Amino acid sequence: MTVYDRDTHTFIRNKKWAGRSSQTPGLKTNSDGSVDLYFGPTPPESGESNWVPTDPKGKFEILARFYGPKPNLYDQTLKLNDVEKVK
Repeated sequence: MTVYDRDTHTFIRNKKWAGRSSQTPGLKTNSDGSVDLYFGPTPPESGESNWVPTDPKGKFEILARFYGPKPNLYDQTLKLNDVEKVK
């Protein structure tokens, strides 16, 4: 999952990284194998491992990319959860 600046559709400047992937070192997974990602200007209390930084002054958009997808992507049984606002 990668975030982009909503106005320019480019990476958000001056951030540590633009996204997280299954190959990200230290990415924490849930017991069922799923992953919770956190998007925002500051990391969650749980730390930076699953955090994707955003610009506090701007809007952002999220893009999911699939490299070497499994059949569940093509048969549409792979479901991504909706983005949820947390405080």
